Amino acid sequence: MKSLLVEIKNCTICNEYLPLGPRPVVSANRNSKIVIIGQAPGLAVHNSGIPWDDKSGENLRDWMGIDKFSFYNSSNIAIIPMGFCYPGKGKSGDKPPMKQCAPQWHPKLLSAIKNPELILLIGKYAQDYYLGNNAKENLTKTVLSYQDYLPKYFVLPHPSPRNNIWQAKNDWFAKNVLPTLKHRVAKILNE
Repeated sequence: MKSLLVEIKNCTICNEYLPLGPRPVVSANRNSKIVIIGQAPGLAVHNSGIPWDDKSGENLRDWMGIDKFSFYNSSNIAIIPMGFCYPGKGKSGDKPPMKQCAPQWHPKLLSAIKNPELILLIGKYAQDYYLGNNAKENLTKTVLSYQDYLPKYFVLPHPSPRNNIWQAKNDWFAKNVLPTLKHRVAKILNE
């Protein structure tokens, strides 16, 4: 695993498309119990080099019911984005993750993790990639059907503050989905 992570951190396959150059952000361990597959690092994460080191990360940790120590312990949590580098700004937020990363690195990373008990698919890019035709026609319907993907996958919207409006419109998410997520995470991490 160590040599694979070094190889990923030295990756330059998307160099020509990245406005700030490559700075792959990933965290994993052979013993990771939970795998988080998100979108791509934002600017703050690009600058710090620490995955989910922003308001979205605070929200995600709150959703999972865990503290920073547990979150950043790679024996607990592997953090594998769809795109490992900051893709730059788009019209209404960051650009989509680079499409080269997941096929290049995900199979190697996931096969190096011995036995992950849960994979969080955060946002539409991760859900479309991993669920394929099993994803519903939109993110809301996919998340509403989260139980269909258990026990392997737990589908979530992106925890960005930009999604507060979505959460307000879909109060079932906080009432039904998040308690289930917290329970599953606590059970896995306390085994």
